[in-house]
Amino acid sequence: MPKRPRLAFVERPSPNFNDRNGQAIQFLVIHCTAMATAEDAIQRLCDPTTKVSAHYVVDEAGIVYRLVAEENRAWHAGVSYWDGKTDLNSSSIGIEIANPGDAPYPQAQMDAVIALSNAIVNRHKIRSFNIVAHSDIAPNRKQDPGEQFNWQSLSANNLGVWPVPTQGDYKTSAKWAEKEVKNALVKFGYRPTLDQPTLLTAFQRRFHPEVFKTPNQVGIADVETKARLACLIRRKNIADAMRQRASSKRRRRKSRR
Repeated sequence: MPKRPRLAFVERPSPNFNDRNGQAIQFLVIHCTAMATAEDAIQRLCDPTTKVSAHYVVDEAGIVYRLVAEENRAWHAGVSYWDGKTDLNSSSIGIEIANPGDAPYPQAQMDAVIALSNAIVNRHKIRSFNIVAHSDIAPNRKQDPGEQFNWQSLSANNLGVWPVPTQGDYKTSAKWAEKEVKNALVKFGYRPTLDQPTLLTAFQRRFHPEVFKTPNQVGIADVETKARLACLIRRKNIADAMRQRASSKRRRRKSRR
């Protein structure tokens, strides 16, 4: 296994935070700054008049700026929803990555994001399905970190999930009409009240970015998009069942004491 880089932290405290009010940390939200430089983004995230912040900013060279302590509620997610949860600011850590939103992410930066994310996930026991993009939790408002972000690389480092459909996934999803596609998107975590093209676009931006090379296919449930969605639903069902069994065992052990 390749050695992870030693993270270089720079303290840049932001005044833009408040209490989590007892909410446990369950999510890791990945953003990009969509600004010219990391310094521009940091100044904005530390400006009390903007009412926005994040826990961390990672610059192009892989330097990590710490703006808000993890125990505090940073203001990065806005109006948000994932897998039945709202107000994700209260239950998440937010990482902002310096990128204009449409450019490749340098390897040194990706290495730092992976190392930082691993540390956060291990500290707070965040499940893979709760490592999400800003565009996942607010797909009608946000596109970051964008289709250039390498989610597959994160998954290869045990961060988040990446679909590798089987023949069974292709066969299962081939039967899906619009209703089944929408149900699957909601089952995966997306907000049920949003229209299907918006949800599909967010899903493709993260899990099928190749489709953005043919813009007329964006937001459409093509064969590959459906198969990748079916793969992730199959894996989420397995993970949910395992969590349920583990929870039941803990309850039984507690009742015997």
